[in-house]
Amino acid sequence: MSPIIDNTAQSRFELSRDGNTAYADYHLSGQVLNIDYVFAPPELRGSGAAGDLMKGIVAHARGTGLKVHPICGYAAAWLKRSSESHDLLV
Repeated sequence: MSPIIDNTAQSRFELSRDGNTAYADYHLSGQVLNIDYVFAPPELRGSGAAGDLMKGIVAHARGTGLKVHPICGYAAAWLKRSSESHDLLV
């Protein structure tokens, strides 16, 4: 799995693969990481890149003591399916 990058200048997490970048826009509210929007370019759709991005975001949140609030429908559905991340949900 490619590492994710926290691009704080653009308030988004990024995962680059095969010359393309999937990303998740976010904003912080205290200790809550709000995931506003997850995007994977057409070249990465179906490759698992968005799921890998979400795994990296969950690892980041867990490692920094943040809770997660999925505003994006994809993020909400992914987190609902991922039982090991339920403890992070707001």
